[in-house]
Amino acid sequence: MVDVERGALTHRPFGRAGFSVPPVSIGCAPLGDMPEAFAYGVTEEDALATVRAALDSPIPYIDTAALYGDGESERRIGLVLRERGGLPADALLQTKQGRDPRDNDYSGETVKRRMERSLELLGLNRVEIVYLHDPEWTTFEAAMAPGGPVDVLRGFKEQCVIGHLGVAGGPIPVEMQYVETGLFDAVITHNRYTLLNRSADPLLSLAHEQGLAVLNAAPYGSGLLAKGPDAYPRYAYQQASTEMVERVRRLAAICERHGVPLPAVALQFSTRDPRICNTIVGMSKPERLRQTVEYLTTPIPEALWEDLAEVPFDADDPEVNRYRR
Repeated sequence: MVDVERGALTHRPFGRAGFSVPPVSIGCAPLGDMPEAFAYGVTEEDALATVRAALDSPIPYIDTAALYGDGESERRIGLVLRERGGLPADALLQTKQGRDPRDNDYSGETVKRRMERSLELLGLNRVEIVYLHDPEWTTFEAAMAPGGPVDVLRGFKEQCVIGHLGVAGGPIPVEMQYVETGLFDAVITHNRYTLLNRSADPLLSLAHEQGLAVLNAAPYGSGLLAKGPDAYPRYAYQQASTEMVERVRRLAAICERHGVPLPAVALQFSTRDPRICNTIVGMSKPERLRQTVEYLTTPIPEALWEDLAEVPFDADDPEVNRYRR
């Protein structure tokens, strides 16, 4: 249990949806046990303990996806939800639907099948927020076609199986194309709005101006800004460049000079942005809940932010070489 009263963390409006959310949510991608992405695995024992701790914490907001471990993250979450007799009334859960990783099929039928599997794995008959996931793996035309992925998800929304529909992806121009349709209630970007990379800045502004809920995932760049370059020299699931590693050392030196942990600054860089309603932080052990709340509530002097403004950052997509051609 995290020793912070729930009311101590100010909730923020989830776009125009009519409800509010805590400033941070628990990213459950690591719970899918994907060492190929994170360079470490997660045992079922740790995964279940993390979900239990999340539901008992001041931030009972869980983020997952059908893609994470190809259902393993959802399965593990579902085990805990069944223990609790379902999703607690004060908790929120969101998942994402997209391609089948076995053959990369992104058809409407695949999205329908995987959404039905998610409901079964989670033990739920409704999910409040569901995102079109990684649409860069298909074309905009195919995704928006009659009977395509977006049409299928909108159908689930009409049946009240989905409460709100969002889009969560990588390339910023792709995400902006979906935001501009006016069909979505929320958008997630990841690894693209951090102390080291600001390529998502135009997306954040566009989505916020249109009234969407804006969620920023991976504020630590998948771990580099939390663990440090010596322990984890990776950014956005790939090896970090020498230049980026040196930049992190420079950021760390500034934070040390002000007596503030670098992870606290990396997290609050996201949570202090008025365009962002929620920051998704990947967690794989219960103690990360307490640590995250500590980082979230650490006082940071304005002088530190002024010093950080002198450190350069990237504006290019950090995963451009990982996309399917």
